[in-house]
Amino acid sequence: MMTPFELAARVWLAAWPLWGVVPPPSSPPPESPRTAVVAAIDARDSPAALLALGDEELASRIESDPASLGSVSIGSAGSAVLFNAVALPADPRWHIAPGAESWATTETIEAIQIAVDTVRELFADTPPMTIGDISGPTGGRLKRHESHQAGRDVDFGFFYRAGKGTWYTPGTAANLDLPRNWAFLRALVARTDVERVFLDTRIQKLLYKHALSIGEDKLWLDRVFQFSRGARDAIVEHLPKHRTHFHVRFYNPVAQELGRRAHPVLVQLNMIAPPVFTVRHVVRSGQTLSHLASRYGVSTSAIMQANGLRTTRLRVGRAYRIPLRAAVPTSQPITVPPRLLPPQTPPAMAAIDWPIPASPSETFRER
Repeated sequence: MMTPFELAARVWLAAWPLWGVVPPPSSPPPESPRTAVVAAIDARDSPAALLALGDEELASRIESDPASLGSVSIGSAGSAVLFNAVALPADPRWHIAPGAESWATTETIEAIQIAVDTVRELFADTPPMTIGDISGPTGGRLKRHESHQAGRDVDFGFFYRAGKGTWYTPGTAANLDLPRNWAFLRALVARTDVERVFLDTRIQKLLYKHALSIGEDKLWLDRVFQFSRGARDAIVEHLPKHRTHFHVRFYNPVAQELGRRAHPVLVQLNMIAPPVFTVRHVVRSGQTLSHLASRYGVSTSAIMQANGLRTTRLRVGRAYRIPLRAAVPTSQPITVPPRLLPPQTPPAMAAIDWPIPASPSETFRER
């Protein structure tokens, strides 16, 4: 029996010719024998195919050809490194927000394309979507974000009614284009490997009400939205300061699993810095930045960078992250849960094909 990771590798290997930032032509030219051979070699050498290699073979490949890893995500959303990151390309389908850091994994860029394209297929004349921060070119702390370190977190602007809002305008019932925003969120849930969507409860309620009004299944919606039943495993979760955009975190089956396995080798070969992990420290009265630096054996500048601080002042009672260098930890293989597929497609969404569960039980499978 194949392990989940061998299965993931085969799935991604089969899909590799479609993996990239430019959609394939609708009518490709006939494939010549030489083209078929080249395609087979490319598939064999793709990042997805590397998951099937043993540890020694993978280490040898990293040393001889690190670029063949593709984009790799190492660590968690709040403490991570990116290797071979890819810049989100300029595209008529989206605007990159001014000053945004838009480095990602290839899998994340592919997921962005899928979700954005779904809205454009359903609604003609859809304006470009604004995309904000993703990650920096090597991951790690980004501005004042607590996450956005692994190339898997993306800030998406809302779709607004004509003339009713621009990037970072707080969403309301009066200014949001609910049909397009719901189509986007539905695409994230049903057509991508989404881990979480962070969204203010007020926006959640507007989208939930709209989805019900067009005939979406209520039980499914109650699994999608946290506010409705407080489900801990709900995909759409409330987070303060997220009334202005969707904050989406994707799973990256290949980039995360390759990152987990490649990390010790990359450190040993000095291709990336030794791993940095963070511990949580709640400041007590009388404690200063210098005190914390001395206690944990790190520099004050490292603590400031890890927490996005502009001054050395600390607030009593607030938790701060302290970065520590440590040996590479043992870790478990990445597990990506099955998608939470809707049991039915309302007429308003039926202009395109949506994935459907193979059986009713799969609709509400635990994530």
